[in-house]
Amino acid sequence: MAPQDKKDGRPHVISVEPRAAISGGEVAIRGDGFIANGNCRPIVRFGEIPASLMVSSATRLIVRVPEDVESGDLTVDSGTAVSEPRRLAIGRTISQNLHPVANPAIDAAGKIFSTFSGSRGQKVAVSVYRIIRGGEMQPFVNDLMNATGLAFGRDGYLYISSRAEGTIYKVGTKGERTVFAEGMGVATGLAFDRDGNLYAGDRTGTIFKINSEGQIFVFATVEPSVAAYHLAFGPDGHLFVTGPTTSSFDHVYRVSPGGDVTSFFRGLGRPQGLAFDVDGNLFVAASLAGRRGVVRLTPKAEAEFVVSGSGIVGLAFAPDRSLILATNNSLIELPIDVAGLPLI
Repeated sequence: MAPQDKKDGRPHVISVEPRAAISGGEVAIRGDGFIANGNCRPIVRFGEIPASLMVSSATRLIVRVPEDVESGDLTVDSGTAVSEPRRLAIGRTISQNLHPVANPAIDAAGKIFSTFSGSRGQKVAVSVYRIIRGGEMQPFVNDLMNATGLAFGRDGYLYISSRAEGTIYKVGTKGERTVFAEGMGVATGLAFDRDGNLYAGDRTGTIFKINSEGQIFVFATVEPSVAAYHLAFGPDGHLFVTGPTTSSFDHVYRVSPGGDVTSFFRGLGRPQGLAFDVDGNLFVAASLAGRRGVVRLTPKAEAEFVVSGSGIVGLAFAPDRSLILATNNSLIELPIDVAGLPLI
């Protein structure tokens, strides 16, 4: 305990975990002096906004991040004194009324692309939106059935999978599209390798490899998924794959350039979108030990819960070192100061 805390009787926050969250996420606070003079309900605030208290003791608190929080300065008010603030990264909603089911995509100019995917077989007026970083949402692709996976190629085109059609489309800067590949089953996640080959996950159990001429090969087979497959290439040239099953103890798969599948990590609940940082850490939208949000896996497969929040299905690193999170109906910008691995 710091000497000044002993002297003035203020609550002392030792740790906050995780150090990043979105609205609705749960944060654990450890320290001492949280309860004073028999008061059993300390107040935790984010800036001036009080949080819902889930667990309370003199040394441990669990709180839920309230809606519309703008400040990440967390304080604990014991009823007689207030702690020094602790800084957290708090997500800011930049776009709503979407329906992503996989990672957003970000172009070279920093524009974000996300889907309104809809239920299987549902045809919507706008399938993919382009979001300017200020929050302006522009229709980009119309009338594409169940747009699912998104990935930019070296050619500057946006590639989009349709899980209803089993088709991958190639889309230009004005939203014009052509068919790039067909017969992909329930086509979901997309990712490009260093040589410009495109990989697509068919959630019935196949990962396809498609070269620049559109020739299709079966690259690997994995366990069928109850939702979209999600794909990302690591700095070692291996393909990493998630696909939630009915188990609560799912794998992150690692696929060699030759198509050999091994388990990189097992123990995540409903793992979905994934992205690498420049240091080779893999960020996965998943739950770990019952806590839902984003889990970071080191190159040695060591797991750490790093972002708290529910409903996260995808993520992508922006050029300004923030993380763009896709929830079931929105995009959230989270300033975590981490550089993402370039995707192409």
